Amino acid sequence: MRVVDAHLHLWDPGVLSYDWLPGPLIRPFGPAELEAAVGEEPDAEYEFVFVQAECAPDQSIAEVDWVVSLAPRVRARGIVARAPLEDPAATAAHLAAFAERQLVVGVRRLLQSEPAGFSATAAFRESARAVASAGLVFDACVRWGQLPDVVALADAVPGLTIVLDHVGKPEVGEAAGTGRVARMPWAESLQELARRPNVVCKLSGLPAEATDGWTDAQVRPFLDVALDAFGPDRLLFGSDWPVSAPYRRWVQTVVTWLDEHLDESGRDAVLAANAERVYRLR
Repeated sequence: MRVVDAHLHLWDPGVLSYDWLPGPLIRPFGPAELEAAVGEEPDAEYEFVFVQAECAPDQSIAEVDWVVSLAPRVRARGIVARAPLEDPAATAAHLAAFAERQLVVGVRRLLQSEPAGFSATAAFRESARAVASAGLVFDACVRWGQLPDVVALADAVPGLTIVLDHVGKPEVGEAAGTGRVARMPWAESLQELARRPNVVCKLSGLPAEATDGWTDAQVRPFLDVALDAFGPDRLLFGSDWPVSAPYRRWVQTVVTWLDEHLDESGRDAVLAANAERVYRLR
């Protein structure tokens, strides 16, 4: 089994500053910790796309350089870096710096804590067009109520490939059947977004949206809805480690679910090939 994990975080508070980290996560998560989390699996090969971990904004390029230094040890094939898309001039400077760093394959400006309409400004859309022109993709990390904003961005900048992080961050409550989950307002918004051909979706982050731990029965209906909306060619596997944990348990949950719904070709697409295509991994 080959896995290209499209959503890995790494951080070290001794190297960069992270104001958002909660208590249990205020410690280094680097190559050694990742190796321990993935463990030994003789029949599996793991590679990764690192996604910016929201260090101090003025450290975003330094974060890229730090991850580049770790890339051989963590088998990182791509980096989604932070860019200040609300400021076109600053975005242009970041894109110029990223062009000199071959592992950068995408950018992210975290939206989940921003007000509605943040990505609808003329400045943000100008930056988004610059991202597309640079041949990079945009990772959209929003809460489910912000999905209409992602729809609007996809329509406004059709040349931009948008990767929806964490299935749009639905509220994962108690276990419910697929039919009930499919009637949630989140599902309706997700289906509307999936009608945009320039949008793909990561199967990631659901454990972090569950309260008091998570179970397969809680998350599987959300995977069902995502598959129905996007199909196997527009879904990417992501771990969201270490925010979502434990690592091996999430992999096993998704792989078991994939084996029940898709043939080998479809499973391999979700686990690896789609990430390679979307992020244009070398």
